[in-house]
Amino acid sequence: MFMSLKIETVKVDVPAGYNVILGQSHFIKTVEDLYETLASSSPTIKFGFAFCESSGKALIRFDGNDQGCINLAVENAKKIGAGHSFIVYLKDSFPINVLNRIKSVEEVDCIYASTGNPLKVIVADDGEGRGILGVIDGIKPKGVENEEDKKERHEFLRKIGYKK
Repeated sequence: MFMSLKIETVKVDVPAGYNVILGQSHFIKTVEDLYETLASSSPTIKFGFAFCESSGKALIRFDGNDQGCINLAVENAKKIGAGHSFIVYLKDSFPINVLNRIKSVEEVDCIYASTGNPLKVIVADDGEGRGILGVIDGIKPKGVENEEDKKERHEFLRKIGYKK
């Protein structure tokens, strides 16, 4: 039996000052484990996330400590609507601060993107379910860095405290 497959691109809202992490997990326990992982990563982190349950009640489960982040996560999880996907919104933190902790959550299968850039998710829909095929993170390269660009990169990383 032939099933039709619809492919669409879903634009994820990434407002200024926010970062987003998009991944896939496999169990409802993800919601509590992601909360504990994020909350214990920093006393100043603001976050919200949503998880698209893929069976049973098939609800969008959510949690967080910042209502703005929670609202963004729920709204964008609705748009993506892919089974077992999760989306995390961060404020006062960057993906680099939490990404390895999230990857170590035993239910997490993969991370598709972690960014503050414009993000689009390529989704397949077969009428019964939806799945993430990939992402478009940011824009195309405009060229290759030169020596001045390298110097600027080195200075920037030291200015924001990621290198000494």
